[in-house]
Formats: sequence, structure tokens, C-alpha cells
Amino acid sequence: MRVVSDLDTWLRVREILDDVSVGFVPTMGALHEGHLALIRRSAADNERTVVSVFVNAPQFNDPSDLQGYPRSLEGDVRMAADAGADIVFAPTHETMYDDGYRYRVTECDLGRTLEGAHRPGHFDGVMTVVLKLLNLVRPTRAYFGEKDYQQYLLIHGMADAFFLDAEIVACPTVRETDGLALSSRNVLLSPEARELAPRFAEMLAGAEGPDVVRRRLEDAGFDVDYVEDIAGRRYGAVHLDGVRLIDNLSLEDDE
Repeated sequence: MRVVSDLDTWLRVREILDDVSVGFVPTMGALHEGHLALIRRSAADNERTVVSVFVNAPQFNDPSDLQGYPRSLEGDVRMAADAGADIVFAPTHETMYDDGYRYRVTECDLGRTLEGAHRPGHFDGVMTVVLKLLNLVRPTRAYFGEKDYQQYLLIHGMADAFFLDAEIVACPTVRETDGLALSSRNVLLSPEARELAPRFAEMLAGAEGPDVVRRRLEDAGFDVDYVEDIAGRRYGAVHLDGVRLIDNLSLEDDE
């Protein structure tokens, strides 16, 4: 395992990988089993796997969310290595945004709905940093979890629009045994909120329409941002105990 933080060293390391297939798993750290599943998939598909650990400030529209985001680089490196990663790229904010975030990627359709509507500027930050990382890592394949399915669609579309070589690979959502989608933010839930949290996924999967599901979630104690069905998929976002949770599922799986 090698950990690289500065850009000059990274560029030298990347030259060594020119003759092998490279899998890439971009993360913001605080790794959990969902990330590790992506890393294992990459290690199985490719000769080398790179994991980035970078808390991307521009995608946070809430400063308190950025401040409270869990960080544990030493533990992340150990977990990534155990899952099969070969290199962790952990750049600084100054490295990634030497331009002061003057240049950014904006998508003007899907990116303005759902998460984009409730978190202004969020997807500009996501797509901008992913484009930068894809250009730096130049992977054969890049892996994204379906828990953030809207994000996956936007990144897949961006890769097509900008003629990027990387194959954008979606991997199934990893869940706790009680059904809660794994997220780095889950550790911020109080014990009482953690006990209630699995009902989010349970109610989202109900046969009722979005309006009924929204009312049921609110009655159960969730503060609901949205529940919407779009193109055969149901998306939801809620707040619980001050922690924002998102999830989604395919409506076609049950047909």
C-alpha cells in the first residue's frame, strides 16, 4: 500500500501504471463496508486499484455538515489495503482547487432535481471533483455505489459528454442487516435515531405512491425532503436527529 498526498509524487506514481488496468474508487473517507465492496470489485476487475480520500468542500451546501463530516485517514488506509487497494491518493484542498473553484462542471437538467434542488451547488462540486480525479487517475474503470444513484447517472453522463476513457461502473447498495443503506453519516445518529432509521428504507419500498410514503415517514418522525418516482426508480431523502439520509430503489425489481 502506498499513500500519496502531493501532486508531483502522484504524477510520477501514475506513470508506473500506464501498462496495467487501473480501477478507481473515489471516496470522501470514513470508509465502511459499502466502500469496501467497491474496492473489492475493483481489485477483482483490475490489475491495480486506486482509492482517493478527499473531503470535497464545494459539494457541501451546509457548513455544519462539512465541519461534522467524519475523518479518519489512518483507519481508511488500513481498511482500503485490507480490501485490496494498492494506492490511496489523499490530496489537499489546495491541490485540488488551486484555481479557487473558479472553474466547475454544471449539469442543467437532472442535476437540478432531487438532491440538486435541496442542496444548491452540490452536484457542481461533485462533478467538478470527480472530473479532476478522473483526469488525474486516468482509470480503466471507476466504481460508484447505487445508493447515490442520481450521482451515478450524472457522472456516467458527464463521462460520455466529455469523451472520458473510463468505464463508469455502478455497484449495488450495501445495507445493514436491518435494511439501512450504509453511509458514513450513519455514525452520527443517536442510538434512538439509529433504531428508527431502518424504517426509511422499509417505507420507501412500500407499494403506496410517493405522497402516501411521505406522510408515513413524517408520521414516524422523519423530516422529509422528498419522495419521488422518476424513470422507474424511487428516490427519497430525510433528516433524522439532524442527520441527512438518502436512499433509492428500482421500482421495476418488484414487477
